[in-house]
Amino acid sequence: MKNQRRLRILTAEGELRGSMDDELFVFKGIPYAAPPVGALRWRPPQALQPWQGERDATAWGPASWQNRDYCLLAGGGDPGHFSEDCLYLNVWTPDIEPARPLPVMVWLHGGGFSIGAGSLDPYRGKALAAQGAVVVTLNYRLGHFGFFAHPALDAEYPADSVVNNFALLDQIAALQWVQRNIPAFGGDRRNITLFGESSGARSVLSLCCSPLAEGLFHKGIVQSAYSLPDTPRVQAQQVGQQVAAHFGLAANASASDLRALPADGFWPLQRPLALGPVPISGDIVLPQPMLATFMAGRQHRVPLMIGSNSDEASVLDFFGVDATQVLQQLRQKNRLSYQLIKWLYDIHDDALLGRAVARDMAFSVLPLLVVQAQHNIGMSGWRYWFDYVSEQSHDLYPHGAWHGNEVPYVFNTLDTQTPAEGRSYTAADYAVATRLSALWITFARDASEFSYQLRSEIDWPVWRSDNDVTLMVGRDAEKPFSLQRRFMRGRLRLFRLMMRSMVKL
Repeated sequence: MKNQRRLRILTAEGELRGSMDDELFVFKGIPYAAPPVGALRWRPPQALQPWQGERDATAWGPASWQNRDYCLLAGGGDPGHFSEDCLYLNVWTPDIEPARPLPVMVWLHGGGFSIGAGSLDPYRGKALAAQGAVVVTLNYRLGHFGFFAHPALDAEYPADSVVNNFALLDQIAALQWVQRNIPAFGGDRRNITLFGESSGARSVLSLCCSPLAEGLFHKGIVQSAYSLPDTPRVQAQQVGQQVAAHFGLAANASASDLRALPADGFWPLQRPLALGPVPISGDIVLPQPMLATFMAGRQHRVPLMIGSNSDEASVLDFFGVDATQVLQQLRQKNRLSYQLIKWLYDIHDDALLGRAVARDMAFSVLPLLVVQAQHNIGMSGWRYWFDYVSEQSHDLYPHGAWHGNEVPYVFNTLDTQTPAEGRSYTAADYAVATRLSALWITFARDASEFSYQLRSEIDWPVWRSDNDVTLMVGRDAEKPFSLQRRFMRGRLRLFRLMMRSMVKL
């Protein structure tokens, strides 16, 4: 048993007192920036004032304001207490004085940039940390607090330094905290993996394109990022002005007027008073759209693992996308493309075909585009496809693995989930979770810009234009990992040409 005295850790900001979970050290609710409240609403995260004495780090910090019911339904659980004062992170570590510094994995939760928290059950870092990594999860500003533009707020900055992506700046501030403090938790500040799912994955890609994030992390894992285009600043400003009018503010409302609005008044707002589940392009944080940056080969030179799930269309209902209607619109606008798609898929039911097309347009094409962009700059990239469904739930998921289904396998947290009645997880399910989480650890520990493959239970080569290999995580519990060449190559090449006009909400 580790000595209890060592539960106290001295960080750059002050002393923390954590707790033990079996043989692991756990520190919860650590502030990584000043509370973004009052005059600091819609400002970059500010430096945290050091504290005197010992600070308790045994309880989760507040989450950003959000829809609790929506988070319970689709976000992974109860996010707990809400507050604008939400910039907190959590750390799991197996050893604060290891013989060699441990790889660090920093998790960015998903939820469409509108729901979620780093404390949710699927994101508990215990099982990953037990395999030899320091795991960090965090909260960041969501919804209008995380992404907002208004002329009065933008006027507070020089013309070339406007900030609209406050959530991305929060994530950058958390990475800066990691650089300052992670050695005290046994972590290697020179080997930091940034990983996330859905909007968290989209955040990873955005930070790969942000000049303000360069050098703060060294590799990334991108789980189910979507290819929806970033919101241009001009459009975000229009939405911001509509929001101000909704609250009864005049057209010439001041920044002070906006900051005086009640915090709990924003999260219920829906479109057109809310932005899409994407960052804003054109500010100092994200000067150019993410996808355009990758296509131009201007992303940061860090190794990336990227993939998606076999039934990502499961989430499109939450985005208000009718997959069958998308297909019908395509048939009306471009009969030739519609016939080509039917031939490529060999699916003759429009509802099923629309589901597959929407999935691939919104999710499947992006991993291929990213690994191609990585290859173009001589940087390693790996592509995966997750199609595993728990053994007793195949009939509940007839089209494959839903959006987010891979998360408790990655974290090996199936024991925190409540399966449908009579659909308990099997030994094979737990074995897949153990093996998948071990693969993620292998990437965090070993992947580098010089890697040509990941050596695990299956040797997984980097993607190359002449060696188009995808790791398949399939339904076969006996052999869940396999490699496939040229996976979806024909249809995804077509979608790359079509996506500018097709992928939109």
